[in-house]
Amino acid sequence: MESYSRRWFLGVGATTLISAAGLTACGSGSGSGGSGSGSGTITAMVYGDDAVKIQVKAAERFNASAAARRTGGKVKLEKVPASDYPAKLRTAMGSPNAPDVFFNWGGGSIKAYKEANQLVDLTDVIESDPVLKDGFLPSVLDSGALDGRRYGIPMRGMQPVILFYNKTIFDEHKLQPPTTWDQLLDINAKLKKANITPFALGGADTWTELMWLEYLVDRIGGPEVFERIKNGDASGWGDPAVLKAAETVKQLIDDGAFGKGFSSVSYNNGGAPAVFARGKAAMHLMGSWEYSTQLGKFPDFAKKHLGWCAFPRYEGGSGDIRNVVGNPTNYWSVNARTSNRDAAIAFLKDCASEEYAKDLIDNGDIPTTSNAAKLLDASPNPEFARFQYEMVQQAPAFTLSWDQAVDPSWQSPMLTEINKLFVGKSSPAQFVSALKGLK
Repeated sequence: MESYSRRWFLGVGATTLISAAGLTACGSGSGSGGSGSGSGTITAMVYGDDAVKIQVKAAERFNASAAARRTGGKVKLEKVPASDYPAKLRTAMGSPNAPDVFFNWGGGSIKAYKEANQLVDLTDVIESDPVLKDGFLPSVLDSGALDGRRYGIPMRGMQPVILFYNKTIFDEHKLQPPTTWDQLLDINAKLKKANITPFALGGADTWTELMWLEYLVDRIGGPEVFERIKNGDASGWGDPAVLKAAETVKQLIDDGAFGKGFSSVSYNNGGAPAVFARGKAAMHLMGSWEYSTQLGKFPDFAKKHLGWCAFPRYEGGSGDIRNVVGNPTNYWSVNARTSNRDAAIAFLKDCASEEYAKDLIDNGDIPTTSNAAKLLDASPNPEFARFQYEMVQQAPAFTLSWDQAVDPSWQSPMLTEINKLFVGKSSPAQFVSALKGLK
């Protein structure tokens, strides 16, 4: 399974959204402009990958429903090829043919549309509707928010970042999955003594390095540190937790935790998963899609040797070990100029249904709905599915991947500074200073 959120944002998405801040609110795809109740077709623009079949079924289900008859509206999906999606969405949102509802990644991916007053604030709608309020895991609903207001309804599977490990290597060396940072360092020392690289890392793709800083900042300083940064306060990079996380990363690198050639290993071309599956590295910090990646490329390893656990707590840190980072899900947002808001919101409510959750599970995804736990036995790997679901269900906070959460104008320079830190071209102090200077 491809990580649809990850593959998009690190491609063309960031650059195409930067100029969206200049957009003005235009009429909706239904042609009549305005807001509130109306009639006719509402257009839903969606990312056209393999998983779009779930949204196709949802549209068919809604169009045959009493809700469609009551609101006088039907949904027409506009499927856009994956690589074209960000640019086409930006263009559409600045035209008279803007979609009524559109797929997005929350966070920075919709910030420009919010600032242009193009989004329906769904906070009060969710709070007043039991189906929406109680239908989703709270940490996932919150992750789609900006400045504490909700603009998205979860509509795809969860993708938390997980610490994967090779159960066979751990058994052979009498190791247990780490629950504290000191335990992790002790495991590293034992693995290196056995000539095994502790962690696979596809450092040729900077987003793989980002995951380490995301978790360390959370575990050291708590989710509030990045929340401040996400909301546009660049001085938040000066929080002591950011410097401590950068220093911890440097210690790991200097200590050989990732081996010597990690900066030339790619995740995108399968290099890092292969290093892990072939026993050359004992652990791999990666999004939950690592399971399906291994199942596709190294099925024997995935079925017999692959283990998983939470990222360990950091002694003295204020972050809860139950906190999660990664891609909570993808979201539907509603254009503020839709001519049939009632139909749009009624369509979004289908995402909380059991039928929708079953369709996600059949596709190998883990739903973010509160009703999903009882359905997970139908997943391709129920044990892994339940681990993920309970991980997110119990998370006090689920921090959206930094590259998707920050303002798009910060994304590229932030990733550049992260890469410089990992390859030794920048010290932790220089890393912090550079990020504090982002405008």
